Amino acid sequence: MKLSLKSSAIAPSLTLSIDAKAKQMSSEGVDVVGFGAGEPDFGTPKFILDAAKEAIDKGLTKYTPVAGILQLKQAICRKFKQDNQLSYEPDQIIVSNGAKHSLYNIFQAILNPGDEVLIPSPYWLSYPEMVRMADGVPVFIESKESKEFKPSSKDIAKSITKRTKALIINSPNNPTGSAYSETELRQIAEVSVANKLLVISDEIYEELLYDDAKHHSIASFGKEIYDLSLTVNGMSKSYAMTGWRIGYVAAGREIIDIMTNIQSHSTSNPNSIAQYAAYAALNGTKEEVCRMRGEFVVRRDYMVERINKIPLVSCAVPKGAFYVMMNINRLFGRSINGKKITGSLGFSEALLDLAKVAVVPGVVFGAEGYVRLSYATSLKNITKGLDRIMSFIELLD
Repeated sequence: MKLSLKSSAIAPSLTLSIDAKAKQMSSEGVDVVGFGAGEPDFGTPKFILDAAKEAIDKGLTKYTPVAGILQLKQAICRKFKQDNQLSYEPDQIIVSNGAKHSLYNIFQAILNPGDEVLIPSPYWLSYPEMVRMADGVPVFIESKESKEFKPSSKDIAKSITKRTKALIINSPNNPTGSAYSETELRQIAEVSVANKLLVISDEIYEELLYDDAKHHSIASFGKEIYDLSLTVNGMSKSYAMTGWRIGYVAAGREIIDIMTNIQSHSTSNPNSIAQYAAYAALNGTKEEVCRMRGEFVVRRDYMVERINKIPLVSCAVPKGAFYVMMNINRLFGRSINGKKITGSLGFSEALLDLAKVAVVPGVVFGAEGYVRLSYATSLKNITKGLDRIMSFIELLD
């Protein structure tokens, strides 16, 4: 039996597979420090849990409209107005089963076979796979650590061809933690408008910005870029609601209608209880969000300082999200237990097997020579994990 060639070519999510291996080792009694999965280690705020319980008690467990309940879409519109200076109506919003599902629906809605999508590199590893699943072609725009892993508007312009349909912007960024400034986004908006590129702005880490960094939605820079933008966000990172699976998109009505039709035949509505919980989150206090952000700053500062004191590795200071990209280029060619380290995957496998520390190899993000560490874990775990990494590196020949 010959199965789908297109689907068989899809690469698995290595971030989830490494996390799964680390958890399997932990379940077997192995003391593993996991820097892998991008998931806040905080609990969902109590007032959100209470709202979900109330929805269950009220029997709000039936099908909802495919694109989400009206009150949630209205709350999303208010959020965009208050936080992002963007005006949307409920029929310009679709709620899906997490921001990942939102992105999947976008590519299914906008791409025809052969359409190219520009993806700045390093990138979240699911972007190119989703583009390919929609018969599109991912085109990577390389960036350098010295430029904060951000391609310039000129870099983007050079990558545009007659087949280019869309550009992905992810700020704050996974895996690098970099964030675009207002000036940088305005320049990118000018290039996008001039070339009539759809801009998919993934803003899932919007609330997790540090120091003097400020979030800007590219769609807010005028009607022309507004009409070309699809703004993606969700509840997972900011509200510690990863398992609730609520994401959403704001865009033009035509695209939202197509996405709704796709969703109607694939998943129907997102979870009803999670929708009422998300409604409560968007209408509630951000006290827990601020507390979580403050703790991430402490962890980030500690992790960056420690890494930059370890011989042969280094890292830049991320402005957002909860990731650090550790530069391991100077480790390549060195050996441990007779095995030479030739890439980020080999380093990550050896680190997990010998030091019991799980990191994600940069090669899956288009960033060979780096590994990603998440500081969405306790300071105690961070300290233990970095101690082990330092000891591991000291053993290299």
